[in-house]
Amino acid sequence: MKKKLIIAVIALVVVVAAVVGGTALYAKIENDKAPEELGLSTPTASASTGTGETADPADLAGDWTIADGSQAGYRVDEVLNGQDVTVVGRTEDVDGTLTIDGTELSAADITVSMTTVATDNSNRDSQFLDILKTAENPTSTFTLTEPVDISAVSSGVASVQAVGDLTIAGVTKSVTVALEAQTTADGVEVSGTIPVTFSDFGVDAPDLGFVKVEDSGTVEMLLQLTK
Repeated sequence: MKKKLIIAVIALVVVVAAVVGGTALYAKIENDKAPEELGLSTPTASASTGTGETADPADLAGDWTIADGSQAGYRVDEVLNGQDVTVVGRTEDVDGTLTIDGTELSAADITVSMTTVATDNSNRDSQFLDILKTAENPTSTFTLTEPVDISAVSSGVASVQAVGDLTIAGVTKSVTVALEAQTTADGVEVSGTIPVTFSDFGVDAPDLGFVKVEDSGTVEMLLQLTK
């Protein structure tokens, strides 16, 4: 009887080790293939106009439009049997305008289609659509509420904090965005990250017991701007 009990315990340990080991391997594979954070594509020591010269601040003033090549999305951790798995969803359906007055970013209105945000898992994406109630709220938006000094962009990369209203699932909250901007041969490039707590927007992170989604994550964007 004692021998059978020992064998049963050993078998259970082996099964648990296999599950934990398999989960750890899965987490490593998924984390290794997760896209890097969206950021400036070619950061430079000086703002480039395509000829190696610094940008003229007067050329920055005016209205800018979000162009092709822009992206936005989210980054969040799933916890699977105690292992963190980074999940990244993105879309290129990003529209909007930004206005620069002198050396200040004075206005920004950005709209992101939530119905086209995709990860590498179609089942997860379907759940995402339900959680964010995209049938009623197909877009998320960001609107700048305070002007931002971006004078550093004329001679390098401007790293600033911007305050604005973020709307997700029909709920609007004031947020702070970490922005970086630089000029490119085609215009201006802006990257941004916003830490978010999903429950603040009335979004319930899924919890299936063996796998759950963290309540906090990051909204990311990379905007290509043209006049």
